[in-house]
Amino acid sequence: MAMKTISARGQMQAGMSIEVECGHHRLVMDQPKHAAGQDLGPTPLEAILAAVAGCFGTIGRFVAHQQKIELRGMRFELEADYDPAGLLGRDPDVRPGFQELRVKVDIDADLSRAEKQALLELIERRCPVADNLAHGTRLVSQLL
Repeated sequence: MAMKTISARGQMQAGMSIEVECGHHRLVMDQPKHAAGQDLGPTPLEAILAAVAGCFGTIGRFVAHQQKIELRGMRFELEADYDPAGLLGRDPDVRPGFQELRVKVDIDADLSRAEKQALLELIERRCPVADNLAHGTRLVSQLL
């Protein structure tokens, strides 16, 4: 199958907010009020958690359809740990990203616990967002 390219465009808005156009959609990310933001949307780190949940749900539907599983629903609880000293530049030895990201999934389907676990593992393997987080993607930044 041929490679596909997706794109997004973004720019700073008032305060700490960033507006990003993704296809025909607009995503606003911001910081909470206690962090000089206006709380107009999720933080970029929260958007990563949302992207993981969205990807798990989407891939879950694909896999269920392919395996003829009646998937009535999925619920997600996500949390991740990071040390703000890294992203704030207070400690150059501290990584700015997540140290660990935990995803709890409740699968509503007529499957045993072992079958649900196997389904979850397959979803994780096929989720491109999880793949990018777990295996890294080469990042190329350049000035316009």
